[in-house]
Amino acid sequence: MRIVDLLKKQSITLGASPADKQEAIDMLIELQVKGGNIADKEEYKKGILAREEKGSTAVGEGIAIPHAKSEAVKAPSLAAMTVPQGVDYEALDDEPSNLLFMIAAPNDGDVHLEVLSRLMTILMDEDFREKLLSAKDADEFLKVIDDMEKEKYPDEPVAKEQAAEGYRVLAVTACPTGIAHTYMAAEALEKAGKKLGIAIKVETNGSGGAKNILTQEEIDGCDGIIVAADKTVAMARFDGKKVIRTKVSDGIKIPEELINRIEAGDAPVYHHEGGNDAAHGGSSEGESFGRRLYKHLMNGVSNMLPFTVAGGIFIALAFLIDTIGGAPQDGDFGTHLAAAAWFKTIGGYAFNFMIPVLAGYIGMSIADRPGFLVGMAGGAMAAAGSTFAKPAGDIPSGFLGALLAGFVGGFLMKCLIKACDKMPKALNGIKPVLIYPLGGLGIVAVMMCAVNPFMGMLNEGLSSLLNSMGDSSKILLGCILGAMMSIDMGGPFNKAAYVFGTAAISNGNFGIMAAVMIGGMVPPIAIALSTTFFRNRWNEEELKNGPVNYIMGLSFITEGAIPYAAADPARVIPSCMVGAAVAGGLSMAFDCGLRAPHGGVFVFAVVENPLMYVVALCAGSVAGMLMLALLKKKRTAKAEQTAE
Repeated sequence: MRIVDLLKKQSITLGASPADKQEAIDMLIELQVKGGNIADKEEYKKGILAREEKGSTAVGEGIAIPHAKSEAVKAPSLAAMTVPQGVDYEALDDEPSNLLFMIAAPNDGDVHLEVLSRLMTILMDEDFREKLLSAKDADEFLKVIDDMEKEKYPDEPVAKEQAAEGYRVLAVTACPTGIAHTYMAAEALEKAGKKLGIAIKVETNGSGGAKNILTQEEIDGCDGIIVAADKTVAMARFDGKKVIRTKVSDGIKIPEELINRIEAGDAPVYHHEGGNDAAHGGSSEGESFGRRLYKHLMNGVSNMLPFTVAGGIFIALAFLIDTIGGAPQDGDFGTHLAAAAWFKTIGGYAFNFMIPVLAGYIGMSIADRPGFLVGMAGGAMAAAGSTFAKPAGDIPSGFLGALLAGFVGGFLMKCLIKACDKMPKALNGIKPVLIYPLGGLGIVAVMMCAVNPFMGMLNEGLSSLLNSMGDSSKILLGCILGAMMSIDMGGPFNKAAYVFGTAAISNGNFGIMAAVMIGGMVPPIAIALSTTFFRNRWNEEELKNGPVNYIMGLSFITEGAIPYAAADPARVIPSCMVGAAVAGGLSMAFDCGLRAPHGGVFVFAVVENPLMYVVALCAGSVAGMLMLALLKKKRTAKAEQTAE
């Protein structure tokens, strides 16, 4: 995130002379307001002052960087001010501050930390600070920063260079995991924009946070925005603009169509309902109820994954250490050796958050921050199985209970919020800190006490059914799960199978996760094998990118197969499904198990029966390759010319 992309000329004042720290803060806030990214000046000021009460943001060397996260901020922005005579900002070195930057960040991430880190990195250069202080106008001030960023970060894309004449189309891409789909959609949109001769900028909401963030100036000047996302993204900033909201896969498959729709004016004007985006992330016009439910679920899944993956791998390492150490495989397996016990304990801490986090973020997606409490508390009750009805016993309702807590609790919380709108305005201040938490906790407590026993029995019954399956039934289940991982390669079917696999891990059914992961690894590997051994089935660009799919497949990134599936879905998707089904069925047949819910080849060391797991992967990949060779026609020189 470049400093010059967040700092506007109207938000810069040179040669200021505030009398004291309070006046300096007021001047910087006014500059922020001029930049157009502050919805509520007084609310934002409260955030700045609250941060200053914890300790001065003057860091010494003449630098002060006041900052705040606030719901009053529409989009990340900066304000800057030089004070030649200096101002007492209560710096640690007791020296006056003459170079001040103020950061404004939305209350939905850690953007302020990224900007703060970047500012401190470049401001440590004394010559750079002197150039800023001697700048004659805002243009020169920005150029000094721009030159420094280019020197410090030479490989970083420079948004301002293309934005000199304004972007005609803007886009935001986001997927639940924030790994593959997010960046593939961004690349596809950028390529399509270049091909059509249309200037486009794409913000990516990936696993590492939002990158290449759209500025308010760019939003105000563009023709329209494409939001290709399968989870909630910040939408308030697009109020009044033409917006197309669609699946992230559409950003990959039909980028030109989306851009052309914006340019043709074939997009509805977006009207934000108010409040935090999370509460409205799935409620856009024309979006089906099922689509909204899916996005709420994916919001929970995307936030759950880090806990699941990290915790699962740590626990798997504990079993591996005990296995290598020759410990007995009994009820305490994974804790006999000190190192194993450490890994299992730490992994357990993270893994135990999986169910509450899933429910919490589903609730938050539906009902904003009040829904987070409802979901987290309900998810914790689902994980513990607490009903306060001791004669009935405490049967954890697990994943199913968490889903119920997140969805039902979230919608009930939303109803409570609407009901509270009728209360006197004088009580607005205590709603978020007293009324919503108390009411929400009471609602979810009563709800979970009522339904937890039934959901617990259902969850236990499902677990018993899976454990009691015969060999033929397990193989069939493995085939189905493997095929599901390949139907849409990261879409709803893929995510449904993956969520089922992670839920099975929490119930001790490790074979299901093994079948799920191997089913997701096969499609890219099968395509890579086909481009290696059956080259006459693919065009030049597909052959060039083929080897990359070996890496993506081995890393359990199914999305590597998407460009090939999009180009020829009738042949590629069935071939991948066959290969993945073979691999998933064989994994079940060989009694392979996996405690780590991600990692691909890098976690094969912790797979139960790893040798046969490799055999299953090879067999499925070869089966997929042969199906591709059978279904895809050979490309002739004439066909190549026609394609061109």
